Amino acid sequence: MLVQGKYRRGWSQKLLGRLPSQNREETTIWFHAVSVGEVLLLKSLIPELREQYGELNIVISTTTHTGQDVARTKYPDCTVCYCPLDFSWAVSRGLRRIQPDLLVLVELELWPNLIRAASQQQIPLAIINGRLSEKSFNGYRKIRPVISSLLQRFQMIAVQNETYASRFRKLGAGCEQVRVTGSVKYDQITTDRNHPETQALRDLFGFKDSETVLIAGSTQAPEEAFVLQTYKTLKPAFPHLRLIVVPRHQERFEEVASLIASHTLPFVRRSNLPRTPTEEVNSSKPDPIILLDTLGELGACWGLADLAYVGGSLTNRGGQNMIEPAAFGATVMFGPNTHHFRDAVFLLKTAEAATVIPEGRNMTSVIQHFLENPDVAHKMGERARQAVLPQQGATQRTVNSLLSLLPKQQKHAKNRGNALKRAA
Repeated sequence: MLVQGKYRRGWSQKLLGRLPSQNREETTIWFHAVSVGEVLLLKSLIPELREQYGELNIVISTTTHTGQDVARTKYPDCTVCYCPLDFSWAVSRGLRRIQPDLLVLVELELWPNLIRAASQQQIPLAIINGRLSEKSFNGYRKIRPVISSLLQRFQMIAVQNETYASRFRKLGAGCEQVRVTGSVKYDQITTDRNHPETQALRDLFGFKDSETVLIAGSTQAPEEAFVLQTYKTLKPAFPHLRLIVVPRHQERFEEVASLIASHTLPFVRRSNLPRTPTEEVNSSKPDPIILLDTLGELGACWGLADLAYVGGSLTNRGGQNMIEPAAFGATVMFGPNTHHFRDAVFLLKTAEAATVIPEGRNMTSVIQHFLENPDVAHKMGERARQAVLPQQGATQRTVNSLLSLLPKQQKHAKNRGNALKRAA
């Protein structure tokens, strides 16, 4: 907090549980989504829940300030707040102020006091899109009695696959609690490169159809250095090559801008561009690198990629989401450290639809190979798209599971009221 400036906002909510008080006349669901990835996961779930249930009051809490900013932008019709820190007084007050009919943890956030307080206040608990890495599983096994007592308080644990389901059961979750619903992330993918948001970015950046776009997305240090050196080496031989760099964390935008400048490469920051394209901006610099220093645009931006390097994989982070560029048919590349996305990696590697870059120094040769063999790159991208598409359907399964935990009598009353309004 002192050195990097993180976690400075929302202290009355975090420390004292002073969350926004909610109207008890409406059925309320509280989703806790830690950061940006979990927040975006709700994009397809919330509209479907409202469509099937009727009027719903949605509260979304986050832990990070980047997640908070994205949630406020993406869900203006929801109440957005910070999740209280796991002090008994903070979580108890927060629950009393929200008074949710259902508390949903996105993917996995086992805060003992929050879970116990919700259980004591007889608030149903659920985990959705649950995943449990082998590393986390081995850590939780060391305190299995504690974890088991927490898991048994959940009415539902909806997980992405049978491997995760087995790990939850071994930690003490009951068979009747655990359901395999698949990954909601597959339902949120877009395959249309002419999607309005993607097309707007293409026009804004001034990309031509004859150019080959390389995107390095969700990067961490030193991945930006690797990709900048690759670009600097290959650009003279491949003048049609363009580059977009998308750092994973907002607080590193300035650092990455300085890094690009140190290479004496022309670049523009997305935050300095207008919302709509202008000829003056697009022609101001010769083939500038685009630094995407905004939140929530990477998903649409992947639709511009011919070549896609997915970051956090040449570091110890464990990888980032490679499903989105795969769905667009980009040639997907990542490093060897992808343990957070083992299933997606297995799917793509089995279909021969992704390339692993073993070390940063190998990035140049791998990308050069694809630039020299565009047909090979295109076929790999098409295999990626075909591998991802059949995985969809988790959103509806998850929604059905959540509906079973909401107050049925109130639901029916709302439906009757809606029917009367339609009849009138």
